Amino acid sequence: MREIVREFISLPSPTAERAGAGGYPCQGLYHHAAGHNPDVAMIATHYQIDFSEHYLADFMAARGIGFLGWNTRFRGFESSFLLDHALVDIGVGVRWLREVAGVRTVVLLGNSGGGSLMAAYQSQAIHPNVTPLPGMRPATGLTDLLPADGYVASAAHPGRPDVLTAWMDGAVVDENDPVASDPDLDLFAEHNGPPYSREFLDRYRAAQVARNHAITNWAETELKRVRAAGFSDRPFTVMRTWADPRMVDPTLEPTTRIPNMCYAGAPVKANRSPRGIAAATTLSNWLGMWSLRTAQTRAEPHLARITVPGLVINAHADTGVFPSDARLIYDGLATGDKALHSVDTDHYFATPGARDEQADIVAEWIGQRWR
Repeated sequence: MREIVREFISLPSPTAERAGAGGYPCQGLYHHAAGHNPDVAMIATHYQIDFSEHYLADFMAARGIGFLGWNTRFRGFESSFLLDHALVDIGVGVRWLREVAGVRTVVLLGNSGGGSLMAAYQSQAIHPNVTPLPGMRPATGLTDLLPADGYVASAAHPGRPDVLTAWMDGAVVDENDPVASDPDLDLFAEHNGPPYSREFLDRYRAAQVARNHAITNWAETELKRVRAAGFSDRPFTVMRTWADPRMVDPTLEPTTRIPNMCYAGAPVKANRSPRGIAAATTLSNWLGMWSLRTAQTRAEPHLARITVPGLVINAHADTGVFPSDARLIYDGLATGDKALHSVDTDHYFATPGARDEQADIVAEWIGQRWR
């Protein structure tokens, strides 16, 4: 592999200056081959995961494509996430690539949760549509975002509300009691499966959606109550979020994934642990991030505004994102120039040779259009 230069980039945002302790809100690493100033570069950002050292960065840089692993102010602080401010922070990175690094072609990489986030960025840049949470002013710079030239989704799910709902335990009957459960909807009870009947799956999926809506109804009411008492918000916890039937039953949407496994281990154990998406949230954060009804973090409406070339890569052995998710993203892209590929690997492309294969797919796709 060619020698890779990693340049630390740290910048203020239009809505967040340098912190008192010294750090800037927007930070990342720009990867490129030594002695080479790329004409094409990618930028990758997640809702809260640190992407500065993204596993694909060196692979793309070695192929002559710059890679900016970029973090917004919400890295590690998902419970504070505000979409409009995050998009402004991503815009700082895109602008740096164009105006400082001299990159002519910018390609967004939406990896994992970043798929819907980067779709929202491009959507907002070309057709402003993102609004702030009720009672808040729009983020400064929200209508001044520079659009990208291409969009790549890799091992991406179709949005934070969508993935949470798909993983939610539909048997929960009391959000304040993690033990209380409906035995007729217990995914882990032998009398229900696996294999699961179509009737059970229909009831279970409906219960998952109903659970999401019920939390939204409560959050809206509770937010009014606490604000009337002089509070701005309050935190709460969502338990039991490792219970997608596909995690337990490999005959549902068959792939090469390890059966009875999720990102946190065996689902029956993970589902009873304090670890999980939305485990730490607030009323406002729920409404802006996780709610099926109110959040703007669902990819579908944003994908419908993306007309630049698009590439979707499915990880066929993924235990949490599935081929139907890749197909939904692919079908949702408005562009007529789009491609769909699949690599037989896990969510992180960690199997031998998978990252090279992924990088080759992306580099060839880019080369056919911009190099």
